[in-house]
Amino acid sequence: MNLTLHNGRPKDETGRQPKEIRVYDLLDRLGIPYDRVDHEPAMNMEICRAIDEALQATICKNLFLCNRQKTQFYLLMIPDNKVFKTRELSAQIGSSRLSFADAEFMEEFLDITPGSVSVMGLMNDTGRRVRLLVDEDVLQGEYIGCHPCINTSSIRLRTKDVFEIFVPYTGHDTTIVRLKGE
Repeated sequence: MNLTLHNGRPKDETGRQPKEIRVYDLLDRLGIPYDRVDHEPAMNMEICRAIDEALQATICKNLFLCNRQKTQFYLLMIPDNKVFKTRELSAQIGSSRLSFADAEFMEEFLDITPGSVSVMGLMNDTGRRVRLLVDEDVLQGEYIGCHPCINTSSIRLRTKDVFEIFVPYTGHDTTIVRLKGE
């Protein structure tokens, strides 16, 4: 699979979903530089590895979680090589019985469908219903790779731009967690 890294938004936006274009519009408005690679839907590890190779960034697993009562929602960013353990995270954030949230909440709050979960979705959470949780190891890399709210493109951004410009713009706080991932 030959993936080409492009600087910035696509020159031809024909056939692109509005939610993807809104991500590029916001990043451009905020002055955040980014690189992009277009690809088939990232639904298996072979495609994901090829994307990782093209982006040369810290690739995150982005997990959309909720408490048992479905009253608290979380977006967890962890390095793709760590294993998520509910008990380990629950103790750090004071919320027991975490599970994966239903797709309808993901769409309602973040305007994202399963397979496309990304920190970029926080731009759509104007009600700030989702709490951002970030494993400390995510912050160590120079770049972060994520989807622009769809899973047929991936973007690479400077980690500091994501957490010093983008996330504050959305009005979300970042809670740093430490997961062993073993």
